[in-house]
Amino acid sequence: MAEQKRDYYEVLGVSKTATDDEIKKAFRKLAKQYHPDANPNNKEEAEAKFKEVNEAYEVLSDPQKRSMYDQFGHSAGANGYSNDFSGFSGFEGFGGASGFGGMDFDLNDIFSSFFGGGSSRRQNRNGPVRGRDLKVRIDISFEEAAFGVEKTITLNREEECDTCHGSGAKPGTKKETCKVCGGSGQVRTTQNTILGSFASVRTCDNCGGTGSVISSPCETCRGRGTVKKQRKIKINIPAGIDNGQVISLNGEGEPGLRGGPSGNLYVTVGVKSHAIFTRKGDSIFCNVHISFAEAALGAIIKVPTLTGEESYDLAEGTQTGSIFTLKGKGIKNINGRGTGDLYFTVVVDVPKKLNNEQREILKQFAAAGGESFETGKRKRFF
Repeated sequence: MAEQKRDYYEVLGVSKTATDDEIKKAFRKLAKQYHPDANPNNKEEAEAKFKEVNEAYEVLSDPQKRSMYDQFGHSAGANGYSNDFSGFSGFEGFGGASGFGGMDFDLNDIFSSFFGGGSSRRQNRNGPVRGRDLKVRIDISFEEAAFGVEKTITLNREEECDTCHGSGAKPGTKKETCKVCGGSGQVRTTQNTILGSFASVRTCDNCGGTGSVISSPCETCRGRGTVKKQRKIKINIPAGIDNGQVISLNGEGEPGLRGGPSGNLYVTVGVKSHAIFTRKGDSIFCNVHISFAEAALGAIIKVPTLTGEESYDLAEGTQTGSIFTLKGKGIKNINGRGTGDLYFTVVVDVPKKLNNEQREILKQFAAAGGESFETGKRKRFF
């Protein structure tokens, strides 16, 4: 006894009042689900399901066949349509009307999700294209970074051809519609595989996907629509910029195509090192050398800053390595959030050579502190 067929509406998982769009949507979902390529571990069962889904859609997608099926069920095959799918094992006609009730599916469209293809929408190569971004580097001094500076750079970039105004065609002529693709930029081909005939779409080789060709190219730009030009561009570098930060100049990149916007110019700023100062954020750091006497007795010393020397009253008994702060003498915050501080570390310099007078004075100083020196060797008494 032949196996009884399931109801076509049940196969597609739709109601008998389902619209054509609902039927089509259900079919697409199931066709992807049961396609043998999506079921490598269970191809035989998947192929049977795939065949059943296709058979149901073949009938329900056709208004006349659907009407006959609603009246007579599966026996309608003898009353106006044939539901004999004995030749379906090879999935013949997958890309044409014979396989899917008059619908023509692109291989990239229906099975792209199997191979991570994502959306099957194709890029419109005739539409506007944004211009290419450009990147350059500029080096500035430590002080220029701290206070800001205006610099001028020389840039070689593509710009719209003045002769053809970007069309690429010789003046007096214009682009022509590609005869190979008819202006669509795409060529449709049919490929026979073990699964049947599949329709695919590729970029037209004749026009490169633009849909048009230039028979008489512009002599200045040779049909490109752009020419290389040298430009001087002024860059305002803000105070407080740090090494490696990037300034973006909108629209200073290369021009767009077919009315597309120009790209941007990204300027990476390199800040040169300083002979005295180092930087961390908005704060700067330096060392200040003082004498032994200044450290012991205290003194008013001069501390270097980015705007000149500042006086600082150093207390007596200052130890080497001590750190002091000058508020607001650092670098201005690039976002306008105040100014950093200057931190200086005191370094006590010990004289390497002493004259006889200095040596005697220091011996007296040591003796007053309970220390004595004999034959160059230091003895200390506690």
